[in-house]
Amino acid sequence: MVTLVWLNIKGEWIQKMVKLKDVADIIRSKNAGPYILTFDIIFADANIYKKVKRKKIINKELIKKLYHVSNKDILDIIYFDVALAIKFNLKRPIYSGSFGDRDIYGAQQHSPLLEVNVFGKPEEVN
Repeated sequence: MVTLVWLNIKGEWIQKMVKLKDVADIIRSKNAGPYILTFDIIFADANIYKKVKRKKIINKELIKKLYHVSNKDILDIIYFDVALAIKFNLKRPIYSGSFGDRDIYGAQQHSPLLEVNVFGKPEEVN
């Protein structure tokens, strides 16, 4: 299902999907040791964070789909209210620095999260 919203950009109304990259201030990934990747999604707006958390947009099914992993590869999903952040950890498919590793620092693994659809109506965002 594709969700669209109407946005007024420079006086012209257009339809646009509201994606995670549109509402999160930081979306990043990095190593948490040689065997684990950690992902951070950080919001500046508490209301948007609460809405994303309430809708449980970041969940095991989404992570399995985006990263082609099984339940056993998803170590945890943490909603850290004090920091307005969502964190999850995955087992690395290839250990950091080993033969075949194309991202030794794990810093390029967050990109599938950028395109995740979040909100369908403008009033859901604000």
